[in-house]
Amino acid sequence: MTTLPQVLCFGEALVDRLGPPGGDPAMDQPVEDCLGGAPANVACALARLGTGSALLGRLGEDGIGAAFRELFSSRGVDIRALQWDPRRPSRTVLVRRDSAGDRSFGGFAGERGDGFADQAVEASALAAPLEELIAAARWLLVGTIPLASEASAASLHLAQKRAAAAGIPLALDVNWRPTFWPDAPEQALARIRPLLASAALIKVSAEEADWIASSRDPQRISDSLPLGPAVLITDGPGALSWWLGGQTGRLEAFRVPVVDTTGAGDAFLAGLLHRLCQEPELLVCGSTERVLEAMRFASACGALVCQGAGAIDPQATQAQVLAFLENV
Repeated sequence: MTTLPQVLCFGEALVDRLGPPGGDPAMDQPVEDCLGGAPANVACALARLGTGSALLGRLGEDGIGAAFRELFSSRGVDIRALQWDPRRPSRTVLVRRDSAGDRSFGGFAGERGDGFADQAVEASALAAPLEELIAAARWLLVGTIPLASEASAASLHLAQKRAAAAGIPLALDVNWRPTFWPDAPEQALARIRPLLASAALIKVSAEEADWIASSRDPQRISDSLPLGPAVLITDGPGALSWWLGGQTGRLEAFRVPVVDTTGAGDAFLAGLLHRLCQEPELLVCGSTERVLEAMRFASACGALVCQGAGAIDPQATQAQVLAFLENV
């Protein structure tokens, strides 16, 4: 039986082309192509954990699109709001990895002159399936990359407006990736600020927190925004900090052998949204113990992804996460 989507994930699905550690994926071999893109990663991670998800976005009618169609079918991700572009290709991102597995993004491959499919999500085609999906949804998750192109920005704003009208809270992953933006950082931040002001939950890296708020204090960031959102600050191998449900806290990262950190933050966010769908009261009035338990669960999701290549293949089931937590 198909699980109704509780989390609607709006944004990009793409290929991460991982270069050899210390090498250039545009030139050096071997490379490994892994399906990814933050919203697609979260949708797949949620489905593996047992929370229904849908991806709202656009892919090319190409080999990458076909691979995603097969992946989403196998995971049970709802794709009725996923569009298919006959002209623009799906995007391939060149990902460098250092000797510790940390990654950086260095450009794209596959563009043929008209941009990529994920930049051209059509609002008019999104409206009808979105209306169907909202009926059962509990969260709308968005990143900021769609704001970098006019068409996808319009579609994101449509999804945001429809979700708000239905009382569905917005989760925002800032996911600042300068490579995707034609604008200077200051101009990009001006486009992002309205989302910050509308979100019920915000996930940022420590560096992104510096950029958007000049602070790494999650409660202070929350207090500076009109909705007083939950704020989660991740810091790679450093400590996670949060303001959630009236609770502030800090958790050191789990120490695991790292193969590749791509998608760890997305798995973390999926783990937390999974728990918030199970225990929605945590968002507004969670006990210290329950909030900490949810953060440990989400952090374990991220840690497990780091132990394999790519963002999606290493994602864990709920049983695997719980087994990991029993042994740390």
